Amino acid sequence: MWIPQSWPPIVPRKLVEAIVRRRTVALAGHAGDATTAREHLDDIDPAVRATALTAVDRAGDLQPDDLVSALTDGSPVVRQRAAELAAHQPGDAAPTLLPALDDPEPAVVETAAWASGERVPAENGAVTALVAIARTHDDPLCREAAVAALGALADPAGLPAILDATHDKPAIRRRAVLALAPFAGPEVDAALSRALEDRDWQVRQAAEDLG
Repeated sequence: MWIPQSWPPIVPRKLVEAIVRRRTVALAGHAGDATTAREHLDDIDPAVRATALTAVDRAGDLQPDDLVSALTDGSPVVRQRAAELAAHQPGDAAPTLLPALDDPEPAVVETAAWASGERVPAENGAVTALVAIARTHDDPLCREAAVAALGALADPAGLPAILDATHDKPAIRRRAVLALAPFAGPEVDAALSRALEDRDWQVRQAAEDLG
C-alpha cells in the first residue's frame, strides 16, 4: 500500500514509553520528589537513567554511592552525566574521577576533565592524569578540557603541559594561553610573547587580554 511521505513516521512503542518515563522523572526532580526519581536510576533506557541522576540531584537526595554506580554504568551517556554531577560534590564525599579520565568515550573524558578542574581541592592524582590527557589524547576536545582544568587548578606540576599546549591546534593554543593566567616566570612570559604573534587571531586576543 502506498503511504504518503507527509505522514509522520511511526515511533516505536519502547521509545515512546522511554520518553514518557524520562518526562516523569524530570518533573519529579523539579517537584522535589526524590522517591519517584530514584525508582528510575536503574531504568533500562540510558537517557532515563541519566535524567534520573539529575532529578535526584535536583531533589537534594544525590548520594555518593549513586555517582559511584553511575560512573561505571554501561552507557557513556550516564557516565558523562555522573562526571558532570560529581564536579561539585563536597570533600571526602566526592567519588573519584580518575577512571572517568581514562574512559574509552571521549565525551566522558572531556566532562571528567572539566569536573576535575572544578574540584576544590583537586583530587589526588588528577593533575597527573590531566597532564597525560593534555599531551597525548587523540581527541582535541579532551586535550582542550584538560588544559583548561590544569589552568583552573593552578598546580605548578601542570605548567609544562600547558606550555606544550601552546603549540597545539588553534582552539587548544587559545585555551592554553588563558590557562597560563595563574602562573608567572620566564617560560610563561616567552609563551605569551609568542602568542601575541600567533597566526590565529583568537590566540593573539587571549594573549593581549592577559597582558
